[in-house]
Amino acid sequence: MKKVVNTPQAPAAIGPYSQAISGNGFVFVSGQLPLDPATGEFAEGGIKELTRQSLENIRAILEEAQLKMEDVVKTTVFLTDMADFPEMNIAYAEYFQDAPPARSAVQVCALPKKARIEIEAIAVKPKNKYSTYRRMID
Repeated sequence: MKKVVNTPQAPAAIGPYSQAISGNGFVFVSGQLPLDPATGEFAEGGIKELTRQSLENIRAILEEAQLKMEDVVKTTVFLTDMADFPEMNIAYAEYFQDAPPARSAVQVCALPKKARIEIEAIAVKPKNKYSTYRRMID
């Protein structure tokens, strides 16, 4: 069973998709542009600030799903210019210091709204110590 995850703390979807979908212990976060959810405009600054905004949007969506950035197991970073990779990597590392998730980074010819970066993520809900016990009694 899948569940839509939606929060006003992240930009609204700009098409027929959900901010994220939760199902089977996974949360699939749609690609997040570096849009400020309060203004709908791109974050000010260079690629570091844009990267941080995309990741803050992911954080807000994960929090709505009761998860943390530490629960992210895979990301994909889309860049319109691979020359931005080193600076993006510096900002990205601020969010994933211990046991960073698997990641792909690719250059694309264009992104929605003429963005320079978009980041998507997959997170896994951690099992609590009662999970096995709950299955036994259910």
